[in-house]
Amino acid sequence: MSEAVIVSTARSPIGRAVKGSLATIRPDELATQIVRAALDKVPALDPHDIDDLMMGCGQPGGESGFNIGRVVAVQLGYDFLPGTTVQRYCSSSLQTSRMAFHAIKAGEGDVFISAGVETVSRYANGNADGWPNTHNPRFADAEARTAKVAESGSDSWRDPREDGNVPDVYIAMGQTAENVARFKDVSREDMDHFGVRSQNLAEEAIKNGFWARDITPITLPDGTVVSADDGPRAGVTYEAVSQLKPVFRPDGRVTAGNCCPLNDGAAAVIIMSDTKAAELGLTPLARIVATGVSGLSPEIMGLGPVEASRRALAHAGMSIGDIDLVEINEAFAAQVLPSQRELGIEMDRLNVNGGAIAVGHPFGMTGARITTTLINSLQAHDKQFGLETMCVGGGQGMAMVIERLS
Repeated sequence: MSEAVIVSTARSPIGRAVKGSLATIRPDELATQIVRAALDKVPALDPHDIDDLMMGCGQPGGESGFNIGRVVAVQLGYDFLPGTTVQRYCSSSLQTSRMAFHAIKAGEGDVFISAGVETVSRYANGNADGWPNTHNPRFADAEARTAKVAESGSDSWRDPREDGNVPDVYIAMGQTAENVARFKDVSREDMDHFGVRSQNLAEEAIKNGFWARDITPITLPDGTVVSADDGPRAGVTYEAVSQLKPVFRPDGRVTAGNCCPLNDGAAAVIIMSDTKAAELGLTPLARIVATGVSGLSPEIMGLGPVEASRRALAHAGMSIGDIDLVEINEAFAAQVLPSQRELGIEMDRLNVNGGAIAVGHPFGMTGARITTTLINSLQAHDKQFGLETMCVGGGQGMAMVIERLS
């Protein structure tokens, strides 16, 4: 059975939504540049040998609609290349890597493009709620209950199913973070310290050249070249972050200093069978060892990494002690910290260059972005095994174990 190996990665800078550096570029144009950059690193690959282009997108509508995966394939000049768009919200482009992994293992292809894009700037209203309200009315009672809890600033979370209620599948992510903070007793102080850690580590990674190595510059429609993330801030202190006001509840713990912003960005990973890589004379960057996906109450979706990681590790025949470096997507400090604690991850192995609180989280991009960052981190620290994991809107978790090969 063939192994699935990663031979190339590329990721754009991450811009802040609406007023950030990538606000003027369409998602299909942005994704096309990044997929092209990833392919350019594999000049021996004949494009006709690519089996599929799979594009993850958290909100595939508007300019990201009309099957953006296929749009990108055509914009590349490859009208012979099929393309699909995949939506698993925050893990959309980790799902596309999982699909490539499974197809190769099943013997149904040798070369796949796994990519992801999100441009919140180009949403209808420039925010994550920019599309028309398409909520199923059967969840109206759950939404009303969530709103009442948010307004009251409840200091605890109770599983609604205990009272015969349905969980709110449309609950805002910030509200889920507040639920997790109370459910797992994560203090505002700990959350703020973690947010500062992310910024400080990202600042250090800029200074030592790590992020420059991670990022592929993007050319905007007016010819401007963007080569750095908008998010990282120099000199962030706990004293400053601790003064920020809660965002989602009057007495809440989630602030702009301990959660990710809204963002734009794209990333791509070229995945092929080890036999095809050998045929082309390529030295793979990494091997996909195993993946895992899990579900849980949408109202505490932030704990998704726990079970998903356990499943991926079980499929790999490994334990968390076998993992050298871990990347948990930093949607909120409120969910990273309890996930880290329940999985038993030492802090010096976690998000060693900072994470999404600093660099950002374009939903559809994040899976492929973290894969890129994790491989580069394993190389920089001369380590072997890495775990990538994230919570997923709607109440899910996803994870992937990789082994560095070069």
